Amino acid sequence: MHILVTGAAGFIGFHTSQKLLARGDTVVGLDNLNDYYEVSLKQARLAILEQQAGFTFVRANLEDRAALDTLFAQHRFDAVINLAAQAGVRYSLENPQAYIDSNIVGFTNILECSRHNDVGHLVYASSSSVYGINSTMPFSVHDNVDHPISLYAASKKANELMAHTYSHLFGLPTTGLRFFTVYGPWGRPDMALFLFTRAILAGEPLKVFNEGKMQRDFTYIDDIVEGVVRVTDSTATPNPDWDSANPDPGTSSAPYRIFNIGNNNPVQLLDYIGAIENALGMKAELELLPMQPGDVPATAANIDALETAVGYRPSTPVSEGIDNFIRWYREFYDA
Repeated sequence: MHILVTGAAGFIGFHTSQKLLARGDTVVGLDNLNDYYEVSLKQARLAILEQQAGFTFVRANLEDRAALDTLFAQHRFDAVINLAAQAGVRYSLENPQAYIDSNIVGFTNILECSRHNDVGHLVYASSSSVYGINSTMPFSVHDNVDHPISLYAASKKANELMAHTYSHLFGLPTTGLRFFTVYGPWGRPDMALFLFTRAILAGEPLKVFNEGKMQRDFTYIDDIVEGVVRVTDSTATPNPDWDSANPDPGTSSAPYRIFNIGNNNPVQLLDYIGAIENALGMKAELELLPMQPGDVPATAANIDALETAVGYRPSTPVSEGIDNFIRWYREFYDA
């Protein structure tokens, strides 16, 4: 297949592109290489991709409609995997405009270009953050998610609504993927595993919010990518049993679906820190802090819909995933 991966120099985009290239797909990777986190890490990922046959890089912003129009005119994409976005719950408190530009304006451009260029399937990153103040565990795609508590989450919920509109009006097959706390080698420096590893090695205290009383469905990157690729290969179709009198938020009478991709095995944050300590052979000093605005105390993914649709359940244990990350980190940073 000929596939566009946006955010190709990002954490998930890099690994997804590698997986697609390894099985023989041709990949156009789009990224703007912004400085939300260290650009050198993005460039290092990109350098690996550019060594592989079948990969072409395009530097552009999702907000640049003219650039996207040109790109889609030059290629006939069988599928688009939209992983580019302004990420991060906490940063959305500091710079909300970045989320509107990338996640709303940019996603509109992706929808429009996919619609007008007969893309066979649009797969896009949503987030477990959309569940907001929903306290029903585990989170299910069949739950209502109308109460997000960060602008980041609201932008991802908006993406799901926008995608449904295009699926309904124009028959564009779309699948949204709600990722649950992704971690692993080549990860994002603003995520807990990266931050905690750096702090422990530097002998600095770890900032642990909600006094450590947090629980997350940490999901290893290889499991995420396997889910992304399987879903991309399984084009969204209408649910023939969808009932407007009792609507299911996870499916539709249009070719539209939503899936959770999580490990389905939530871990206490203090246990996660313990696994990092074990992998490093060092103890951490903890600075216990109150809950951050926009954050939630726990996440857990119901992945039944994903398993039914594509026959897959993530399964990598946290201890194994953290060991893999620490080995990569020590080699990459010579730490």
